[in-house]
Parts: sequence; C-alpha cells; structure tokens
Amino acid sequence: MNILIIGAGGREYSIGMALQKDENIGKLYFAPGNGATDELGENLTITDFNELADFCENNAIDLTIVGPEAPLVEGIVDVFKARGLTIFGPTAGAAQLEGSKIFMKNFLARHNVPTAKYIETNSIEDAYKFINTLDAPIVVKADGLCGGKGVIIAQSRDEAKKASAEMLSGNAFGDAGTSIVVEEFLDGYELSVFAICDGKDYVVLPAAQDHKRLLNNDQGPNTGGMGAYAPTPLVNDEIYRKLDERVIVPTLKGMEAEGMPFTGVLFIGVMVVKGEPIILEYNVRFGDPECEELMPLLKSPASELFYKAATGDLKNAKIEFHDKYAVGVVMASKDYPYKNSAPAEIIVDEIVHDDIFKEHAHISYAGVTRGEDGKLYATGGRVLVCVGLGDTIAKAQKRAYMLVGQVHYAGKQCRTDIAYQALEI
Repeated sequence: MNILIIGAGGREYSIGMALQKDENIGKLYFAPGNGATDELGENLTITDFNELADFCENNAIDLTIVGPEAPLVEGIVDVFKARGLTIFGPTAGAAQLEGSKIFMKNFLARHNVPTAKYIETNSIEDAYKFINTLDAPIVVKADGLCGGKGVIIAQSRDEAKKASAEMLSGNAFGDAGTSIVVEEFLDGYELSVFAICDGKDYVVLPAAQDHKRLLNNDQGPNTGGMGAYAPTPLVNDEIYRKLDERVIVPTLKGMEAEGMPFTGVLFIGVMVVKGEPIILEYNVRFGDPECEELMPLLKSPASELFYKAATGDLKNAKIEFHDKYAVGVVMASKDYPYKNSAPAEIIVDEIVHDDIFKEHAHISYAGVTRGEDGKLYATGGRVLVCVGLGDTIAKAQKRAYMLVGQVHYAGKQCRTDIAYQALEI
C-alpha cells in the first residue's frame, strides 16, 4: 500500500513512523513534509489539490491521509473524492466543525450535545450585553481558523469586551475574527478525546491530556502545546460512556442527517465539570502534540485504522492498543511563541548505554529543515517532540526526559513537568 501524508509537522511525522512499522506499506510520500520526513519517505513540493490528485493517480497511491485542518477546510477531500481517490478526512462541509466555531456551537445546540452557554454574534453591542450577564473568567473566540490562537480567556468583563472589540474590528485575527463566540468559562479539568470515524461507526482512542502553557505549572502564554501524555487516569469508564452516548453518537447522527457524514478524526475538547463531560470545541484532525503520543500506543496496523475509516468499513476493523503509557515533551526554539528564532543545528547524542531506552523512546520531528550540508536545523517554533513509553506514566516520563537530555541546539526550551497532573493523583 502506497500512502501520501499531507502536512509538515510532528503530527505527520508520527503518523509516518507508525505506518513505517506496518508490513502492508509500500512507499510513503509527504506533501510537503519537513526536514526529517525524508528519512521516512519522499517529500513532495506539490501544493495544488488537483496536482496532488494527479500525483496519486500517476503513482498508484492507495490512501491519502490529511494531517492539518487548513486543507480539510479548503476542500481537499472533496477534490480527491470527486476523482475517485481514497482519502482520510472530512469534506469541507463536515470540516466546518473546526473551520467555524459558530457552526460548531450551533450544531452542538441543535443536537443537544452538552456545551457551555454562549452567544455567537458580529455585533459589539450584543457581545457586551451578553458579557454583562456572565461572571469572569469569560471566553471569547474568533469564528475562523487562527492556528490554535483564536481563544482568549478574559479575567474580567472589561478584558472580555476589549477582546471582543479587537476581534470584531479585524485587528486581532483579521477576517477570522469578524464574527465571534462569547461563552461562559467552565471550571474543571480538560481532556483531549479522539474518535476515528467512518461516517457511521467509530473507534475511540485513549484519552490524552495536553499542556498548552509555555511554562511549568501551566504558567505563561498559551502555545500550540508544550507536551502531552496518554492515556490519562482522569478518564474512567463512566466518562467514556457519557461521551459515547451524549457526544459522539449524536454528533455522527446529526452530521449524517444534515447531509455531511463525518469521516476522519473527531477531536473532542472536553471539560469535565463535577464528573460531567462538557464540550469545549471540536477539531477535525489529530491534535499536535497528542498525535505523537497516540500513534506509538497503536498496536494494530496503522494502515488498517486509516484505510477502513476512509472506506466506511470500521465495523470490520479490529483495533487494539498497547497497555502502556506515552509522554511527549515538546522542545521549542529560543523565542517561541513570541517570534521566530535563528536557525540552529540539532545534535542528538548517540544512545549506547541502554537498549530498553532505545526501544522505548523516540523523536518526532516538526519545525526542522535539512541544510545543504545534510544536517538538521531547528527552524520552527516547536522543533520536535521527545516521546517516552512505559508501563507507568512515571517510567514514560523518565524516558521522555532522558531523551530530551540527548538533544542539543542553541536556545532549546521545554517544560520539565509534562504529565505532572497524572503523577499527583
């Protein structure tokens, strides 16, 4: 089976690593890939959707897997399906669950999926009126895609009004913020739950927990994610049952009823409040860095999971996961998330002293470029993820941080407390 992976981050690198272990795989391609994905397959410079479809037809590509949200929202799946090509991901219509926070919130309301009290509006007066009915903190969200940065948690009504005004004026997020969602703040603990869907059936992956803040103890600015771990002990069978019955099943039925059957990854941002799962948001692709922890936990062939979902055949798939834990620590560049940093050569010490360590830790590369000298350089904000596996979260965390100690580049930064919530339980 020849597979094309769309994307350039650690998420796509991790999917490629999982597929590379699969004996069913022929050749892997990445479009565009990053400086390290050329170790797993061949990088392509093609960006036009129709030209990518031409490539798939001309090179016997059996499956395309779309990693990031932007090409999904822009309709790559529609283009491929119109050409009779097998592709994993939702159509542009279904991708509105992430592409428009207003669509998503209204969909949740239409299908009685539990979510926070909210208003969607392009009127600053209406936003201010609703803000006056809420107690701080207050959440303000830009409607469109903002690279994971279009959510403001305001600590006062005045701050919420300021954020609303800046978004609606177009100053904060351009056109993505000219309509907004204002909603009540939910006080609980947050989870990332992923369901692989084929339109009717689904497989729920082990629940993960992400660390968004730049600094230890969840301090500092929000980022795209500084690390994650899975599975989290904060989820029990009762929460999984409630997510099945109240969230995933009505969502799949609702999308089908509205003429947009959902195929791909349904990323459910959950806040658990007094034991009840409340939906914060939907995304339509794997989280990054959660994907980096979930892929090595997959025991079944990765190709089976993706191909059967893409072809509407999950009911005949036998998907299993290792009874292990994974912890991933993001290593970022010097000035992340404030500005770009100068390129820095990456040096990884050879691991010679511990075979168990070598077998249970690996790097997923993201913001890297291969220089003309053949060396890897840190050129992105989030450079790579050091992933450790273990029979306990503590062992997995130890191995992840051992690997962090093997990686060197100028200005490297990372948190030192990833998975601390689980270790405190």
